[in-house]
Amino acid sequence: MPDLPPIRETIAKHGLSASKALGQNFLLDEQLLDRIAAIPGDLQGANVLEVGPGPGGLTRALLRAGANVTAIEMDRRCLPALDELSGAFPGQLTVIEGDAMKLDHGEIMRGEPFHVLSNLPYNVGTALFVKWLSGEDWPPQWLSLTLMFQREVAERVVAKPGSGAYGRLAVLAQWRAKAKLAMKVHRSAFTPPPKVMSAVVHVTPTEAPGSVSARTLERLTEAAFGQRRKMLRQSLKGVPGALEAMKALGIDETRRAETVSVDEFVTLARALA
Repeated sequence: MPDLPPIRETIAKHGLSASKALGQNFLLDEQLLDRIAAIPGDLQGANVLEVGPGPGGLTRALLRAGANVTAIEMDRRCLPALDELSGAFPGQLTVIEGDAMKLDHGEIMRGEPFHVLSNLPYNVGTALFVKWLSGEDWPPQWLSLTLMFQREVAERVVAKPGSGAYGRLAVLAQWRAKAKLAMKVHRSAFTPPPKVMSAVVHVTPTEAPGSVSARTLERLTEAAFGQRRKMLRQSLKGVPGALEAMKALGIDETRRAETVSVDEFVTLARALA
């Protein structure tokens, strides 16, 4: 195993500082990073996609675990530090400079199955998560998602109906995948410490319900939770056929979106399809 300097020394050597504009917060605790890298299970020889590696804290944990890592980084200040890691683990690390929201991840991973592990930049974390969960093709090319979020976002991913955290993210994450809160992370583990606590979510795909359009479900949840304090008859009136389908299915139109289960949203989407 290469004898690497502490991450703090790497950051100092390259004059790096977390960019607020890019939503960066660096993790320095290598034991914690090793624990995060272990969440998906054995990564020896596995393909891993990492978004926003920064100075490479999680990256080195993944490389130590034996993974073949493809890292997407748009902050070119971090590239020299990542280049050093590439030299320390020959053949295991590929770094792509670019915006992960604009890149085709399946193409980047050459059509091979892959895991996603990332301390996501706060400003694009939710958008990337929705991107991975969307689309008609299922099962997806990714085998698992292990993602660091602000804790309140993580709780929204795993929330159950009737709770204040339950919403669109929960439905999209749970209708054809299994989502769990894998680890809570104290703000003090980051440099600089964010104002909020964080948590790691682990998501694995399951069998998709039959005859359901992902786009229809996305449109339904977007409308329902876009006006979550209103009754369904108001929030879904702009979705063609939704009110009639609810009546046929016996779903009370005076309910609010936060009371509608994942299965009920799926049933409604199936009826509309």
